[in-house]
Amino acid sequence: MVVVGAGIVGCSLADELTARGWTDVTVLEQGPLPAPGGSTSHAPGLVFRTSPSKTLTAFAQYTVEKFNSLEVDGVSCFTPVGGLELATTPERLAELHRRAGYAASWGVTGEIVSAARCKELWPLIDESLVLGGFHTPDDGLARALLAARAQLARAESRGARFLDRHTVTGIEQAAGRVTAVVTDQGVFPADHVVSAAGFWGPVIGRMAGIDVPLQPLAHQYARTEPLPGLAGATTEASMPILRFQDRDLYFREHTDRLGIGSYAHKPLPVDPFAVLPYDEARAHDMEMPSSFPFTAKDWAPSWDDCRRLLPALRESEIEEGFNGVFSFTPDGMPVLGESPALRGFWLAEAVWVTHSAGVAKAMAEWMIDGRPEIDVHECDLTRFEDAQRSPSYVRDRGSQQFVEVYDVLHPLQPMARPRPLRVSPFHARQQELGAYFLEGGGWERPHWYEANAPLAASRGPLPERDAWSARHWSPIVAAEARATRERVAMYDMTPLRRLEVTGPGALDFLHGMTTNNLRKKPGAVTYTLLLDETGGIRSDLTVARLGPDRFQVGANSPADLDWLTRHAPSDVAVRDITSGTCCVGVWGPLARALVQPLTRDDFSHEAFGYFRAKETYIGHVPVTALRLSYVGELGWELYTSADLGLRLWDTLWEAGREHGVIAAGRSAFNSLRLEKGYRAWGVDMTDEHDPYEAGVGFAVRLDKGDFLGMRALEGRSRPRRRLTPLLLDDPASVVLGKEPVYVDGVAAGYVTSAAYGYTVGRCVAYAWLPVLPAGTGVSVEYFGEKVAATVADEPLFDPEMTRIRC
Repeated sequence: MVVVGAGIVGCSLADELTARGWTDVTVLEQGPLPAPGGSTSHAPGLVFRTSPSKTLTAFAQYTVEKFNSLEVDGVSCFTPVGGLELATTPERLAELHRRAGYAASWGVTGEIVSAARCKELWPLIDESLVLGGFHTPDDGLARALLAARAQLARAESRGARFLDRHTVTGIEQAAGRVTAVVTDQGVFPADHVVSAAGFWGPVIGRMAGIDVPLQPLAHQYARTEPLPGLAGATTEASMPILRFQDRDLYFREHTDRLGIGSYAHKPLPVDPFAVLPYDEARAHDMEMPSSFPFTAKDWAPSWDDCRRLLPALRESEIEEGFNGVFSFTPDGMPVLGESPALRGFWLAEAVWVTHSAGVAKAMAEWMIDGRPEIDVHECDLTRFEDAQRSPSYVRDRGSQQFVEVYDVLHPLQPMARPRPLRVSPFHARQQELGAYFLEGGGWERPHWYEANAPLAASRGPLPERDAWSARHWSPIVAAEARATRERVAMYDMTPLRRLEVTGPGALDFLHGMTTNNLRKKPGAVTYTLLLDETGGIRSDLTVARLGPDRFQVGANSPADLDWLTRHAPSDVAVRDITSGTCCVGVWGPLARALVQPLTRDDFSHEAFGYFRAKETYIGHVPVTALRLSYVGELGWELYTSADLGLRLWDTLWEAGREHGVIAAGRSAFNSLRLEKGYRAWGVDMTDEHDPYEAGVGFAVRLDKGDFLGMRALEGRSRPRRRLTPLLLDDPASVVLGKEPVYVDGVAAGYVTSAAYGYTVGRCVAYAWLPVLPAGTGVSVEYFGEKVAATVADEPLFDPEMTRIRC
């Protein structure tokens, strides 16, 4: 196999692959080793492990663990000086409490410290500006070039070869598979090729016919002249690496100098196709291709901020600086995995030093074992929709990710542009109703409607929310949830992914790929799971058999399409039909009263039972009606083609007036589904979890015949951890997700999904915890405060299912 790029990712990957027995590895590098001129060559090496992403934190934890064990010529590849993040505003201090919660959730040691303690840890700061800090004692400095050298040497000792001064000029392929890498020094046959080319990733991708959604941007880094306050220093660094996020700055020691990085300047996009080769860059007085000339005018405001925080800099000057190029993606996450368009061609791109070894380990496991040990769906290259792959989108969103690196971001905060990008056929009607839109997957998604404000006012006040949980929320949400429980509501379900699976082998294929029994007559709908070979949950699906050889599959992500397509035999076709179709969910006790007069078919419970499908007409509109409910109420999902969507909405809306129909948004939807205990894949469960742990073992039929992942589940009926429903004890308390959960005073798990349950009158939170009996008291840490909660039985609402099956 061939790895393109001998930066920190390529060297780490070669080490991880050869350690697992893949020793026929060639690493090609266009620049000179050991410092080939990419981002690794100038990376400042700061490793802060704590992230809102559990996956990124795990990558960073492994990187620290591994680099701590490596050394070159007696010099360690990692110095655990610790990390310190400062708050100079109340908003930032609150954010640091939230980050401390992430740390506790993901197993990182850290604590909120006083301004005085910050001064002890960093004597150079002006304590009067500081309100507090977040201290992580095991974070520190990675020596990226040394770590690359150490791993290169280990990989070479196992048989890998590293060839510098080899510029890749082409990727050869045949029959949809990669076959070789072409360079200016010759051709290298390969069954597997990994692009670990950093900000050159789009260049390598284009050679393979693959779009790599990555935008390189220049980032300012400067070093001061020697400082009196650091005079006599004998080590590279002794103080924690420092973040001053309120001004988009970070600091580290270089013996008697400080290195300072700034994200405060305007985005400086770089065209990866225009970056000079190593020798040409040197000829243009550039130290390396990734090191652009320092732009002093962009630096000036940051230098003022540095001098305010660190008085020792007021008599100092910048000795040298450069604009270093790093990679950003539309969502700020790496791009990992095998291309669906070219088998054997893998991406390991947009990876920073912080996560490098962890990413390499996951990639090696993926390539050799078929899946990484940890969940990486947030990084999977298939996660981006076609609409999110345009060069303009990648540039705009990548640049915005640079701007937002240190911003305090709410978990529901939508991107500002480009919007609107994807809209359902009902968008105009939703605007007329005053929809409050958030965004997901490029789709505009109504979360509530201002037209329902009178309903909220008539029901009286709700418990007051804190400023954070009140963002992107409205008391209208409660009114919409209650209207769904009491009357009937229409929900736009268009953004949910729909696949069509057809062909003579469709039934056998789906039956063997999923956990439940699909050998049912046409008209049946089945909830089932996609597992990997280890029994981990890749996705959950609803499969409607619409004909002997035709199925409609409700899926979760583009990865599901890739997974099914990858495994489909020649007599089965798998097609994404989401963009050409739309869906209205009609739910509530009056749903049948609304829908039945619009169709000649019998929609009674006896004629159209729960988990059944029927192709029919609603007014003039042909629809596929599925009797499903994700909110715990009677109703249907009604699907039609996109061109008829507006007519469907209008037909239902007009007929629903006499029943008090409303349009309801995703916030009410989420509240209702949690009251019912319905899981959301990618949030509540991933491939790190098996069905029994996740509480969806009812969808597994071990007696149905062989299916993918079946053997791995044998003997797993008694899990040691479980996705656990919690009710917060105080009716006024709210949490949002990812908070740590404490059992007997010890952090024992974390919240996945949470929302206020307006029917049960409490906030509902699901959490991964050790198996605990109902009634057990726990606490959830919310911005540094412990909130009491109790393990509950599920479902919390209508356990007898009488409201759905009526």
